[in-house]
Amino acid sequence: MNERADKAEEKVFCIGFHKTGTTSLAEALRTLGYRVTGPNGAHDPQIRNNVLRLVDELVPLYDAFQDNPWPIVYLELDKRYPGSKFILTVRDPESWIESQVGYFGDRSTPMREWIYGAGCPSGNEDIYLRRYLAHNEEVLEYFRDRPQDMICLDIPAGDGWEKLCAFLGKEIPDRPFPHRNRKSDLDPTPPGR
Repeated sequence: MNERADKAEEKVFCIGFHKTGTTSLAEALRTLGYRVTGPNGAHDPQIRNNVLRLVDELVPLYDAFQDNPWPIVYLELDKRYPGSKFILTVRDPESWIESQVGYFGDRSTPMREWIYGAGCPSGNEDIYLRRYLAHNEEVLEYFRDRPQDMICLDIPAGDGWEKLCAFLGKEIPDRPFPHRNRKSDLDPTPPGR
């Protein structure tokens, strides 16, 4: 198989939790030529049971995957798609939970119920923070000896094109790294309120 075909089959799984720069990363990956999907299945009441079917349906259609449910199934993705790249997006935990509560508030989804055991972050901040921190630690430990397969990006702290493109073997685009869904960019009232 030629190098171009190999690159086309390489999958990029963004396995950081929502509100860690996932939308910015999705736009960056699109700029680099990836077909990106996500979030997926957030409102499926049976997401826990349907997630692997969703994986089987979507992975052949796209090159890159961001937001949910991808962080939750990274172990299975690594087994099913050897040679894939994984990107863990992170941000300061206090800033992250503030963003969760500010954006999602008391609105619940089946996806968040599955991930955290509580569908909404408001009133469940400690539960959300514990799960977020545990996920990040688990991912870092799992990929500890595989730096060619996983990087950690802190987009709010300034990580961008240089780190991402070096990891993916891409040239740095001649444009600023995208920053989407910053608090200053958003309408103060989240959707559905």
